[in-house]
Amino acid sequence: MTPPKPRVLIVDDQPEVLRVYARALEIDGCDTQTAASAQAAMDLINASPPDAILLDLKMPYVNGLGFLYRLRDAYPGIPVAIVTGLPSLDAQTTQEIQDLGAELAFKPMTISEVQSVARRLLARAGSR
Repeated sequence: MTPPKPRVLIVDDQPEVLRVYARALEIDGCDTQTAASAQAAMDLINASPPDAILLDLKMPYVNGLGFLYRLRDAYPGIPVAIVTGLPSLDAQTTQEIQDLGAELAFKPMTISEVQSVARRLLARAGSR
């Protein structure tokens, strides 16, 4: 019997980012789900927690950091990478992301970078 494919949730308010990241990860052997908002992401996670999450930092309503706090309360063990299009982050935000156990990545990311980030997260998921 074939083991199940790892499941990665991609959360971003930009449809093109969702499409490109999902395709990159599907090529790499992952099942993907996408959500364009924090609420849609939480609904998917509550229905079936993924193995890893790629999470945009800047989103409307609830930003990625606010969502990460909510996620850690309910699902502390899911590996997460916060992805931002900002050229840099202030030290406090960077520290918060690290304190919450998330990885930090910067857009734009190539397909191989998306795949590498997901592989690192999934390796952490496998060691839980």
